[in-house]
Amino acid sequence: MIEKKQFYINGAWVAPAAARDYPVIDPSTEEQVAVISLGDQADTDAAVAAANAAFPAWAALPVADRIAVVGKVMDAYQARADEMGEAIRLEMGAPYDLAHGSQAPCLPWALEDAVAAADKIHWDAPLGDGTPGAHILHEPIGVVGMITPWNWPISQIALKVFPAMIAGCTMVLKPSEEAPLSGMLFAELLADAGVPAGVVNVLNGDGVGVGQQLSTHKDVAMISFTGSTRAGRLITKAAAETLKRVRLELGGKGANVVFADADDKAVAAGVHHCMNNSGQSCNAPTRMLVEQSRYDAAVAEATEVAASIKVGPTAEAGRHMGPVVNKTQWDKIQGMIQVGIDEGARLTTGGTGLPENMNRGFYVRPTIFADVTNDMRVAQEEIFGPVLVMIPFKDEADAIRIANDTPYGLTNYVQSTDGAKRNRMARALKAGMIEMNRQSRGNGAPFGGVKLSGRAREGGVWGIEEYLESKSISGWDA
Repeated sequence: MIEKKQFYINGAWVAPAAARDYPVIDPSTEEQVAVISLGDQADTDAAVAAANAAFPAWAALPVADRIAVVGKVMDAYQARADEMGEAIRLEMGAPYDLAHGSQAPCLPWALEDAVAAADKIHWDAPLGDGTPGAHILHEPIGVVGMITPWNWPISQIALKVFPAMIAGCTMVLKPSEEAPLSGMLFAELLADAGVPAGVVNVLNGDGVGVGQQLSTHKDVAMISFTGSTRAGRLITKAAAETLKRVRLELGGKGANVVFADADDKAVAAGVHHCMNNSGQSCNAPTRMLVEQSRYDAAVAEATEVAASIKVGPTAEAGRHMGPVVNKTQWDKIQGMIQVGIDEGARLTTGGTGLPENMNRGFYVRPTIFADVTNDMRVAQEEIFGPVLVMIPFKDEADAIRIANDTPYGLTNYVQSTDGAKRNRMARALKAGMIEMNRQSRGNGAPFGGVKLSGRAREGGVWGIEEYLESKSISGWDA
């Protein structure tokens, strides 16, 4: 049994103010593999006080010196990368290859992205020509409370912590209590790297405890949160009294628009993308909109692809799908699959219950619903599991109407060999990110959405600017 009951506060491992154990369950076996502690108000106050005390010296360091400290975390990670992959595999059920090959490497990717972006920030510069003496400084906002999710645990930690460190902020990080082992290991990496005491404090807790306490704390200048839209609303309300900055990365219900002229890999790739990480990604393309002339063939292909996806233990190597994170999520997904059946959507593969030959673990059958209409709950609500809904459309205007008919606006996808059509779609779709023909949006591109997907921007220059305040000055002596 792994025991991680201490918190990392002011550069030291400290016991919680009051004992409050919380089990960590391996979702592939339903067995407890670790125990952590949940913090209370005294722990939150101590962590915020440490961050507050460390802020003046850290903010005063030259940017290059802060980057040098961040770079030492990379060295610490490289020495323990396998441990990070194993932590993620155990805590949230990512299969071995996914945990080690995709999840854990998000840390160095985010670190390198933040370092590269720092050179593009105008930290200290004149306002412009024709305005003598006018000057703009970009300065760190202060102490940041960071609340991160369980689905891509180290990715979301790294996307927040490294840009904030480079910006000059200090912080209190609350990893998800459902996937805390990677967060605890991250704190160990900070210690290994010699990050100054108090710059990053790591405190376990739940949303109604530490999450609420950070959101209302008078000495926290900003909250950066990634998670559900429901929780994002609560955090926004809680933070309003102190007028702190709130940045939210929330849910999604991405439309993947497949035109008749899309290439022959479009449908299969869309299914695999939806099912990746057991469907537990806010930017997953969970609505596949297919042009009418290609729709029947696409349904048949998607069904065949989903039915071929293997579901298996996380300890085994291979490109199979693992479980979802816990019983609560499993029950929710099962309930939504049943909703789709009850609503009259055509179930072509998958369905309720455990996959064949499995009697334990929070595994879900890869599921396809065809003939869905966009007013159905399965088309409108984020299921956060391996469930794809397929909807036919008549033409470009119809595709835009259906795709935008959602409260979410994180990522939409377009598949077409017609470049002009793709560009029109990219302008018309209401989302923070548009990915077309499976091409990467590029290193340094911002991640974030609109509408109920939140309006934060993480990654690249935008990811650092989230943590900066602009100061306008006159009479600057050049």
